[in-house]
Amino acid sequence: MPLPLRAPGGGRPSPRAADALVAGVVLLVVAVWTLVSARYASEPAVRTALGWALVLVGCGALYLRRRQPVAVAVVTLLTCVVYYPLSAQDGPLMIAFALALYTTAAEGRFAAAVALASVTLLAVGLGEIRQQPGHRQIDDTSLAMLAGWLISLVAVGRAQRTRIAYLHEVEQRALAAEREQEARARQGATEERLRIAREVHDVLGHSISLINVQSGAALHRLGKGPAPEAGLATATEALEAVKATSKDALRELRATLGMLRRADEATPTVPATSGLALLGDLTARARSAGLDVRTHVTGDPVPLPPPVDLAAYRIVQESLTNATRHARAGTVLVILDWGADAVRLRIADDGAGAPEGRPLGSGIRGMTERARAFGGELTAANAEGGGFLVDARLPLTPPGPQGPNPRSESRPGPDPRPERRPGPPSASDRRPGPEAEPRPGSDSVAPPAPRGRPSSPPPAPPTASEGEPR
Repeated sequence: MPLPLRAPGGGRPSPRAADALVAGVVLLVVAVWTLVSARYASEPAVRTALGWALVLVGCGALYLRRRQPVAVAVVTLLTCVVYYPLSAQDGPLMIAFALALYTTAAEGRFAAAVALASVTLLAVGLGEIRQQPGHRQIDDTSLAMLAGWLISLVAVGRAQRTRIAYLHEVEQRALAAEREQEARARQGATEERLRIAREVHDVLGHSISLINVQSGAALHRLGKGPAPEAGLATATEALEAVKATSKDALRELRATLGMLRRADEATPTVPATSGLALLGDLTARARSAGLDVRTHVTGDPVPLPPPVDLAAYRIVQESLTNATRHARAGTVLVILDWGADAVRLRIADDGAGAPEGRPLGSGIRGMTERARAFGGELTAANAEGGGFLVDARLPLTPPGPQGPNPRSESRPGPDPRPERRPGPPSASDRRPGPEAEPRPGSDSVAPPAPRGRPSSPPPAPPTASEGEPR
């Protein structure tokens, strides 16, 4: 199969113009040589005219040598077979056949080139053998040189074919690598946009949902016409809760947008203001919206890599948002189980659960993607005993060079649990320590009886954030 020719441009002539130029040069060389030879050899005018006609046919056929290489080689060979016995001038028309034979091999017709070379050598050899002694035009040495000449033409054409194929493959690989690089760049940009959209959704969706619930509850109380003092207290309490929630939302939003401004960093950073260290504040905001949030911690907490810490925080945050907006739940139980190589999060509520057969929303898909990004897993579905259950498992050390496992270091150090900001104690502040039992009277309760592990929900198309299902 012929290789594709280079497109015109870059100062090079087109393929057809190059073929016409080559044919013209060969014709000029053969014509000049023939005219010089005509001074020393005479022949009838008819033979001279027929010889020039054969020269024109043989050299003119070279114009089609790339499009029809085998046919051109056969035509030039036949013109040589007729020309040399007929003409007494013996012009170098063999150059046309040599060029056609080389082109046949260079265009990938190797078998045809070998056959033509063999036929030429056998025809010349048999013709000379049949001559009478003393009448041979080519001796044995010249026959050997002709054989080497024909073999060289075919070998050089084959080598040129191999070189062109190699250069073509290199060019295709370079183009493929460039396309792959562009595709990876587009994929990276898409993943980055999705990551930022997920962060903004988690921050704003949770906070705005709480503000909506808090303001709605305050309006409902004021609509009952309470006493002025009670109404003022209700409004004050609601406004303080809205202020605190909006302040936290602005803080997390600034941290998220701050990642976009740090263009000189090697890898994007994650907000240092979100993590399981702020679980108490998160549950406190959910309580201000009317949820009875309880936390229970088992095992020994260890510092998590910042991306895993943020993913765990966002999973709990999205689960509480769903319980507030969609489930109409009264109680939510958040369980953190610190294992040897992973932390398990279980968030169960006593709400109405997700409607059967209805696709789950983008929030749960975002939580699932967060867990899978670090080699973990997440399932979210209706619990058998009622309500909704989110069960996530996150490795303590994500796949890749993330450093040693925190549990593998035995040297003494400070308490791995991060410091808490001053404020009222929350449920997470009363978690039992590594060597202490839960204190009586705390809000840490035993985990509920197993209600069956829910199956992973099927992927669903994105839905609108306003009023979307879980």
